[in-house]
Parts: sequence; C-alpha cells; structure tokens
Amino acid sequence: MSRAALAVLLATAFSAQAEAISEQPYPGTIVLKVDATNTAQQIFRVRETIPAKPGKLTLLYPQWVVGNHGPSGAISQFAGLKVSANGKPLEWKRDTVNVYAFHIEVPRDASSVDVEFQYLSPTEANQGRNTMTNDILGVQWQSVTLYPAGYNSRRITMQPNLTLPAGWQYGTALETAARTGDEIAFKPLDLEAMMDSPLFAGRHFRRYDLDPGAKVPVHLNVVADTPEQLEATPEQIAPHRAMVQQAYKLFNSQHYQHYDFLFAISDEFGGIGREHHQSSENGVKTGYFTDWAKNEAGRELLPHEFTHSWNGKFRRPADQNVPNFNTPLQNSLLWVYEGQTQYWGAVIAARSGLIKPEHTRDLLAATAARYDNTRGREWRAVQDTTNDPIVNARRPQGWNNWQRAEDYYSEGELIWLDADTLIREKSGDKRSLNDFARSFFGVDDGVNVARHYTFDDVVKALNAVQPYDWAGFLRTRLDGHGPGAPLDGLARAGWKLVYTDKQTEFLKAREDQSKSANFQYSLGFSVGSDGKLEGFVWEGVGFKAGLSGGSTLLAVNGRAYKADVLRAAVTAAKTGKEPINLLVKKGSLYQTYALDYHEGLKYPRLERIEGTPDRLDAILQPLK
Repeated sequence: MSRAALAVLLATAFSAQAEAISEQPYPGTIVLKVDATNTAQQIFRVRETIPAKPGKLTLLYPQWVVGNHGPSGAISQFAGLKVSANGKPLEWKRDTVNVYAFHIEVPRDASSVDVEFQYLSPTEANQGRNTMTNDILGVQWQSVTLYPAGYNSRRITMQPNLTLPAGWQYGTALETAARTGDEIAFKPLDLEAMMDSPLFAGRHFRRYDLDPGAKVPVHLNVVADTPEQLEATPEQIAPHRAMVQQAYKLFNSQHYQHYDFLFAISDEFGGIGREHHQSSENGVKTGYFTDWAKNEAGRELLPHEFTHSWNGKFRRPADQNVPNFNTPLQNSLLWVYEGQTQYWGAVIAARSGLIKPEHTRDLLAATAARYDNTRGREWRAVQDTTNDPIVNARRPQGWNNWQRAEDYYSEGELIWLDADTLIREKSGDKRSLNDFARSFFGVDDGVNVARHYTFDDVVKALNAVQPYDWAGFLRTRLDGHGPGAPLDGLARAGWKLVYTDKQTEFLKAREDQSKSANFQYSLGFSVGSDGKLEGFVWEGVGFKAGLSGGSTLLAVNGRAYKADVLRAAVTAAKTGKEPINLLVKKGSLYQTYALDYHEGLKYPRLERIEGTPDRLDAILQPLK
C-alpha cells in the first residue's frame, strides 16, 4: 500500500471513530480509587470499577493531555494492568495500532469490570517529570485513569477517591464529599472536568486566601520541601491578591465556582506550569518566598496561568473541541490561547506589583531581541510553530534559533502588544485591548462551560472594539517571514529596541542567578554555568567559526574561561585587530577557534522614542 493510500485509510479510520462516539450518557458511574501512599518508591496504585455490558469493551488510556497541546500521555509509566469481572480474571489485548487502547470481552453474567494498574512516577529526570517525592505529590488524573471508548468524555460520570500519606493536606478544584482519616471521596463529576482538576498534596501545606470574604473563593495552595518555604509575608501576599483583582477588572467576569492555585516550591518535585479551568498546576524551585527579591522574573507564572481560566479554558479554540482524550487536537489558534495569555500574564504581573513595570520593560526587551534575531523566521512562520507541541513535544533542540519551537507564546505576546497599541492609536487612546478582553472573555459571567471560538470570531471581536483590517493584520504577522520580529507595537508604545555594551541591572541579576552568560547578540551564543556552549544564533559569529552544541569552553585567549574573562576579551577586541581565541573541548577533541569579531558587547534594552506618547506605561498601569 502506498503511503498516500495509507494516510487516507488512517484518516478515514479516525473519522469513523469520531462518528462512532455517542453523545448519550455512559450507563452508570465509574468509581476510581487511587492509593498515593507509597512515596518511598513513587508508585500510584489504581483500582477502577467500570459498569459494562456483556460483549466487547475498549478502554482508553488518555493520550492528549489537558493543557499540554500534544499527545503526551504517560503510557510508558503505565504498568501492571489486570482486569476481572465477578472476581474472575479477564484477558486483555492492546491495540497494535493505537497502543493507548485495550480490548476486553465482558462475560455474559457481568455488569461491570474491575481494573487495577500502577502509575510509576519517574524516579530519574531522564524518565520524565517527577510527580511524587517524600514530601509532595501531584495527582494528574489522566495518568491514573482508564475510560471506555465510544462516549463523549463530558457524558462519562466519574467518582474519584484518593488515599494520601498519613496527615497530608491537599488542594484541588474537586469538591470533597467526605474525608475519613487519609481517605478522601470526591463528589461525582464528568470525566472531562475530573481530568481538568488535578490535585497537589504535601506533608508541608499552607493555604492563602487571595480574595478574603469573596463569594467566589480564590486560594493559593502551597506545598513545599520544608515548612519554612511555605511562609509568606503579608507584603508578599498583597501583590497576589492584587493580581486577582486586576484580572477581574480586566475580564469583568468569573468562570469558576472557586479557583485554586496549586503551587509547589521544591527542588525535587517536577517543575510545571499548566492551566486548568478552576485551578492551575505550578511548580518552582525553592526560594519563591524566602528569596523573594531574586525571583522577580519568575512571578509572571501565576498571572499567566490565572489568565488561562478565561483564555484557553472558558474561551477555547473551536478546533480543540474534541469528544475525548484520544481524539487529536488541532492547535491553529494557540497564538490566541497562549500568545495573548503571555501578554496578559506580563501586563497583570506589572499591574499587580508582582513585577515592577521597569523590569517588565526589561523582560520585553529580552523577548523582542530574541525574536528579532530568530533566523528560523526565514523558513518557518510563527503560525507553523503552533504545531510544535506535536512535532517536537518540547524535546531539546540543537539549533533552536533556526528550528524554532513554541514561538507562538512570546512572539504572540509581541503581536498582541502590536494590536493593543494600534487600537489605542486608532481610537485616540480611548479604547484598547482591555475592551477586547472584557467583551470576548467577559461574556456569560458565572458560567464555567467552555465557549469555543474561531479565527473569524477573534477578528469580529477586534472589529467591534476598533474597525480595521484585523484579518490582514493578523495573517501578515502570523504567516510572514520578517525580516525581524513584529516590533511595530513597541514603536507605537513609544519605545524602541536598542543594544548597549552593558546589561540592565535586572537582566544582569537574572543572568547571574542562572549562572549563565549571554553573548548571543555579539558572539552568537550563550555559555552555561559549566562552560557549555548553547543557544547558538544560526549563521552568527560562533556558527560561522564552526562552533556547535555539545562543546565546552575551556579558555579565552589562553586564560581559563570565566564569564568576565570572555566579556573582557570581547570588549578589548573592539579596539584591536586580533581575533578572540577560544579553546573548546568537544568529546575527546580539543580545538582552538578564532572569532574575528570587533563590535563589542551587545545587550538589549528599551529606549524611549522622544516626542511620542508612552503607551507602554499606560498599558502597565493598574486598572481602577
């Protein structure tokens, strides 16, 4: 069979599968029991009782993970599957094409099947993200659930139960029905809502009320490696509370019964930033509160995830309206879903005081410089990067500057800054993207059922705020190839991207904290804490000299490498004629590379355009 014929056959099979999915309620309630007490070996033990009729039954392990935009279901950590009915074991057979599907023959005298298996949380970083430590665990229901094929996930009723280690506390968007000791029964809900409601639990737990006295509660549920990592001062909680209020003033609505930030502060539990309709999963390294001043740049995370309750969860792209977790998603509108969320995350962080406005400008300068120097734009438009969660699945890349990755996030931020400032300019600063946010995301206040949208819906909503050729505006920026990043929004905001030989203090502190050194806009690469060469600019100075990844910088002009030694060499070369000589080790080979570069250090920053209105300052001001 030709590849083309096979593609048609597979497409037909997928179509037939989609058509076969019933919109009728699945008969009965699936009871799910998860034992999460084995933290020493990092094993989740799962039991399910699934109502079933005699005959063929196919059970699916979720493949398309909520909020991850790709087929990343952790099937490699799924183990120990056993199926029985009326106490007698049943044989199962994995589908040889769809390895996430398991086929069972239910006996005539059975009205349900019992399933048991284990989810084996990774124990090493090379196995995946660690979801269980001695002090913290995260329950992602897609990892501990099998569900029947042939039904819409919104029409399958689940009743989840969880057993925690002794004395542990937890946070989740799920409604608790009862807790007896360390066994928790949650109220029944549909499969889609359950999958979208993860849980964090910990030996050390603290809950902060981010909207005291509100009818719709918002809580920050914190778990950590040690008790001291939980402790926040009133001055640290205040901007988190301001974040909630600034989001409400922006979106003029709430689309959840209560919202729970699930926040892990740990050097062992896997880092994560994932959105859910009524909660978020966030994991950061230790020091979020205890080293408050040093972690300012990372404080965009919570505003970003909170924004997703409106953008991405309540308002969802129409091509992500799929019937279950094994039907492929389409990601064509991620530049709205993630790109505009990236924009609002940065704006709300500044408006709430989580990040100082001047430091937000520095972060914006870093983003603008990065994408203005992305050579991969020559062959790959930002629209195509919305396929990257499927194409690359966030695997490391050797030449990111040329290959591109999920650029719809931060280049999307630049596009929406462009749109915001254009609306402001065209309306004489009477309207802005704030008006779009209120009208587009603020509909149906109090409703938490997803409302889907298309590209045309986005264009229509923009035109309702400010008439313009928004379809052309968006398609030019999404499908174009530059040259350079879409920086018109910066100019309209009254700022321009420039390069100087000295970093801003904020970006320098961020670099020092990461123990890396950025020479991308001079030598065309960065140097990691261990001297590893990385972040190459395609056809940059280092690239043209023959440098590549997998190399370690040992010496600069005969002196042992330190970041300051290389900086001094670049500065000296500006007034000299001699090349910069780098001794580099790759594998067992030692080689010297001569970089004929004499333009000095270059670091990005934003500079005011004299005589223009400072619309960026207006954008970052708190809403009244």
